[in-house]
Amino acid sequence: MATDGEGFIVGGVRLPRPFRIRRLGHFGLDLDDPEAGRVFYERLLGFRVSDPLDWDARLPPAERGRHGPGRGYFMRHGTDHHSFVLFPRRVRRALFARPGAGEEVTVNQVTWQVGSLKEVVDGHRWLAEKSIPIVRSGRDTPGSNWHVYPLDPTGHANELYYGIEQVGWDGLSKPEAMHEEHFDEPPALPRVSEYAEVEARRSAGIDAGAGWRQHEPDPEIYEVGGVLLARPFKVVKIGPVRLFVPDIEAALAFYRDLLGLMVTEEIDWHGHRCVFLRANTEHHSLALYPLALRGELGLSPRTTLFSFGVELGGYDQLRAAVPYLRDAGVGIRRLPPELFPGIDYSAFARDPDGHLVQLYYTMEQVGWDGRPRPAAERPAVDNDHWPETVAARSDTFLGEALLGPWN
Repeated sequence: MATDGEGFIVGGVRLPRPFRIRRLGHFGLDLDDPEAGRVFYERLLGFRVSDPLDWDARLPPAERGRHGPGRGYFMRHGTDHHSFVLFPRRVRRALFARPGAGEEVTVNQVTWQVGSLKEVVDGHRWLAEKSIPIVRSGRDTPGSNWHVYPLDPTGHANELYYGIEQVGWDGLSKPEAMHEEHFDEPPALPRVSEYAEVEARRSAGIDAGAGWRQHEPDPEIYEVGGVLLARPFKVVKIGPVRLFVPDIEAALAFYRDLLGLMVTEEIDWHGHRCVFLRANTEHHSLALYPLALRGELGLSPRTTLFSFGVELGGYDQLRAAVPYLRDAGVGIRRLPPELFPGIDYSAFARDPDGHLVQLYYTMEQVGWDGRPRPAAERPAVDNDHWPETVAARSDTFLGEALLGPWN
């Protein structure tokens, strides 16, 4: 790790840690019934399966088939190989033990993208020196992303990763025969490029067109922004992640002080301290709530996840998504907007395991001075009466944009 006595040198810049998180890259849940979850996240929300994964096959032969459905799914909303992963909870419980993680930790990963492979390698060393519990490191496939997995104090697995396989116009993931050998530790640097890896396998006669391709399971009958889609909205961004934690200060010591996320805002809601942290210019990509708030809101006691957010392509799509999902039998809730500064109108859809997915259409952006919009200048939200249209603000639709076509 390069240092100059005052900090770490990251891309020629002095920083207090040997990496800088750029964005929330992907997120994952463990479900009791991943097949029902696949219907919800794929057919109803529109994520596409980029690769399946047989977790049951990783169990000892005598254990296989004894822990319920064993298939998991890597899913995407854009060109990243996966932005959401759905894994079988009972099988993974039989395979792995996480220090400090109780039965209610159903989040299998909160994944943060850094800027280079060197940041992953140096970050792993730095975290290990600080005695932070690390689940694993190296490189996994599918996805081909180099990573390190530190645990937060509640047992939520966080991932720092560099790069991820991209799925192009043909919709094909990298074929299994082209996967790089498995790595269980950071690589020696420098490492050959992804291009060189792929070329070596092509030269060895591996068919680059033999990967998984997800077909749209439903007819494309909805006109959405001039494009025919199978549902009346398009997920264009993931996050924020909202977590219930037993100790806000311990969680802040991990996410703010260790990982380097920036606190945008804190609120007091009915005596509960809630903290909102950002990775980039979004108001928040992570929100921390005290565990005691979970019961007051009537949320599932089976998970520490408050909600996982998905941004839709517009306010009109948000308004269309609510009746579409309700007509499909999905439970919908509207929660106090004061709990979500930086987001105005939103609704929460309940997945088959009881997790909430927050649907929204825009998020407040924070500029160079690091200051959020004053609360008095935010629009008032009447959850019982959503208007047909809303006024534009200076940062409406700004922030991370979806690259590529909607379908």
